[in-house]
Amino acid sequence: MKAISFNFEIHQPMRLKRYRFFDIGNDHYYYDDFLNDDIITRLGQQSYLPAAQTLLKMIEESKGKFRCSISISGTAIEQFEQYVPEMIDALKKLADTGAVEFLATTYAHSLASLADPDEFRQQVKVQCERIHELFGVTPKVLHNTELIYDDELAPQIVDMGFKACLTEGAKHILGWKSPNYVYSAASAPKLKLLLKNDKLSDDIAVRFADGMWTEFPLTADKYMSWIAETPDEEQVVNICLNIETLGGMLPANTGIFQFMEALPRFAAGKGIEFLTPSQIAQKLKAVDSLSVVHPISGADEARDVSAWLGNGLQNEAFRKLYSVAERVRLCDDRRLKQDWWYLQCSDHFYYMSTKHFADGEAHSAFSPYETPFQAFTNYMNALSDFIVRVEEQYPLSIENEELNSLLTTIRNQAREIETLNKELGSMRKNIEQYEAPAQEEVAPAKPAKATKAKAAKKAKK
Repeated sequence: MKAISFNFEIHQPMRLKRYRFFDIGNDHYYYDDFLNDDIITRLGQQSYLPAAQTLLKMIEESKGKFRCSISISGTAIEQFEQYVPEMIDALKKLADTGAVEFLATTYAHSLASLADPDEFRQQVKVQCERIHELFGVTPKVLHNTELIYDDELAPQIVDMGFKACLTEGAKHILGWKSPNYVYSAASAPKLKLLLKNDKLSDDIAVRFADGMWTEFPLTADKYMSWIAETPDEEQVVNICLNIETLGGMLPANTGIFQFMEALPRFAAGKGIEFLTPSQIAQKLKAVDSLSVVHPISGADEARDVSAWLGNGLQNEAFRKLYSVAERVRLCDDRRLKQDWWYLQCSDHFYYMSTKHFADGEAHSAFSPYETPFQAFTNYMNALSDFIVRVEEQYPLSIENEELNSLLTTIRNQAREIETLNKELGSMRKNIEQYEAPAQEEVAPAKPAKATKAKAAKKAKK
């Protein structure tokens, strides 16, 4: 029986306000609240809420046979809670159906997996905890930022407890192989790799509303026919979409919601079932191992990480950001740590891309800046102020190892003081308990003396 897996990504960055050089050291708030509110509120009405309602309708009308997964960043969750709380309620309804799996991802939709394993682990852990807190489920499959993956990352994913990872079915990696199989990671055989079918995903995300496309218009019947016609031995087709595709990039008047609603009916007619990533990892065996020497992603034509680290501007910003990673992790300042995560968001680096033609147009379409150079300057100003704040707590003149040693000593001394205070408190309680009975024994003696005095007076009389 053929299987198809729909996987939706939800993410919104904390966009920066215009932050000037003269603001460094004077203004420690970096975010454009008005723009963030405007974008997520508008998309909430146009895309997020209608999409969630559509998915719920598909599940209910198919009696639970339609299944899918959702990957949502922590920054998107925070903005939903602040500006579109009804979206959290809509996601809870989807979670309650048992037909929607929530995937693990980085809290800040960051590039931490390319720079800092400890930071990557921490962000995924916090995002998983937030998902469990809100929806009562624990993610079992990883969907890293923009499907980024390589051999070096695989052992860490296994060590974090995940059995499978969703990533890009990049042609330069697969060669003659098909993405419609389950593979195992060459560097960690226990990890199963679920690969995005690039063509069938883009048929919806990119070509659905293209009147010049030879297959236009795309119908649910036609789409499911293509999946049914894939070779019998191919196991599963993974479709990965940004949920903004539904109602955002493809407005409602394109018919995208009607197309989605019709998919379960035509899938059933052609013997195609819907599976979540966890079900795929559990049911299907890997047919071969797959080696990915250099990082791949789902972005741009090259399907590498050049969308975020493809020029000198991006690499300079990236290097400077993660140069203070160890210091930020050592601090206890919640505001500083929150800014640290917001500044790691991959979108900031995406806006700095200087690519041309099709890829460049895609980058500029999502950027709030006029040019990549303006994006770089604005980000570096905010980052410079952030680093000044970090240095105020932990001077950069002190090496990380020396700083770590000093902080360890301070924390050990704090624990010793805390232990001594507890012992002192316990001793005080013991003294109080010891003195209490003694006072009770002495107290009755006073009335006895008074009685003897009265007796002496009576005797004189």
